[in-house]
Amino acid sequence: MNMDEIPFVTTDWSTVPVTEHKGETGTAIWRTQQFGPIRVRMVEYSPGYLADHWCSKGHVLLCLEGELHTELEDGRRFTLKPGVSYQVADHAEAHRSSTPIGAKLFVVD
Repeated sequence: MNMDEIPFVTTDWSTVPVTEHKGETGTAIWRTQQFGPIRVRMVEYSPGYLADHWCSKGHVLLCLEGELHTELEDGRRFTLKPGVSYQVADHAEAHRSSTPIGAKLFVVD
């Protein structure tokens, strides 16, 4: 990933508009900023959230609050707690997210 032609900016995430994305269960709230080809998001999953799809997009994802369960299509499972991240390339390993208690994430993709 090249991060070209992005001027220095700060983001007050509380002022970024919210979009709502329904899961199979629960809801994801995204606050999204686009910097050229790079998408940066603050994501909040409601308690009981389960993604409605397997994702093959690459991400750098950091858990800020709560607990995120990530399942890979091959059956492996990982639990992220605050301060733990995962990194995955585009089309490397399909994954989906869930959370029993809710989670707040910082995501770059």
